[in-house]
Amino acid sequence: MFRDQYPRLKGYTAPIALVVCLSAATVFAQKVQVVPASSAPLSLSLTSDANIVRACDNSGAPQVQLTAKAVSPSGNQIKYKWTTSDGTIIGEGPVVTWNLAGLKPGYHKASLDIQTVGTGEACQAFSSVSVLVNPCVEVRPVCPAIEISCPTNIAIDQPLTFSSRYSGGVPSNVTPVYNWTVSAGTIITGQGTDTITVDTKGLAGQTVRASLSMGGYNLECAADCAVAIPLPKRESLKFDDYLNIARNDEKARLDNFAIALQNDPTATGYVIVYPGRSSKRAEVQDQFGRVIDYLVNSRQIDKSRIRTIEGPKRAQLSKELWVTPQGATPPNP
Repeated sequence: MFRDQYPRLKGYTAPIALVVCLSAATVFAQKVQVVPASSAPLSLSLTSDANIVRACDNSGAPQVQLTAKAVSPSGNQIKYKWTTSDGTIIGEGPVVTWNLAGLKPGYHKASLDIQTVGTGEACQAFSSVSVLVNPCVEVRPVCPAIEISCPTNIAIDQPLTFSSRYSGGVPSNVTPVYNWTVSAGTIITGQGTDTITVDTKGLAGQTVRASLSMGGYNLECAADCAVAIPLPKRESLKFDDYLNIARNDEKARLDNFAIALQNDPTATGYVIVYPGRSSKRAEVQDQFGRVIDYLVNSRQIDKSRIRTIEGPKRAQLSKELWVTPQGATPPNP
């Protein structure tokens, strides 16, 4: 009521407090004495635990706590009356909560009137506090840094293990969702976790790429890693071996040898002649010549695909026929 009677008191903000004291006789005479808080018998200070808030704090409902410190030296009971230009005051007494939800950005003010209740002189004090509401800053999601560790010990038909780790990312409280895919093979364990195991049976010579899509950030956060599975080590195959046999018998063996070379057009045929202890140099060359002549002229094998090697002497003259796939090490007699 005193605020309405004395409009000149309006407009004061914390930490300034106004105090109005009336004695019983003064009340009867309708005369009021206004004195500064520093000399008044009733003191009041008003504080807020935050002077600046954002509109999106506390899930869109920013709140501050207001605390009034009032002292009545006479020991009279104090009554508290909170008002605000905007928002809602929650609670009563010297400590209340000011709910600023839904308020537009800018300054907003909360005011407090206190009054002593008792015999003798009655005093009333006024104070207010302002809080600045700032606009809510939009938090844009940012993908974390994702790293996938590729396996290093790679063996044919053996499982591969891919593991991942991440750092950063906005928001920081996201629980990541792991979704793995592989370009070849089958994920046998770990889907939905940071580490997977992939079955690679039958994938020799192929590349296996593991891709991780990490959900939870409203963005396409992904990483991948690829490894090449080696081909089986190719080796030369000894196709046939025989002694110095009749020409027609040898042709039958060379027929089969030619078919093997035709089945693998990239392979090379090796003919190894082991001279007998009494063999002459010319005899060895004659053995090479008749083998090559039959394979090239009768079986149409490209001469460039046939190699000859003279091996160490043996008890009897003998021959070996080898098929060497592309990339394999040639035979070494």
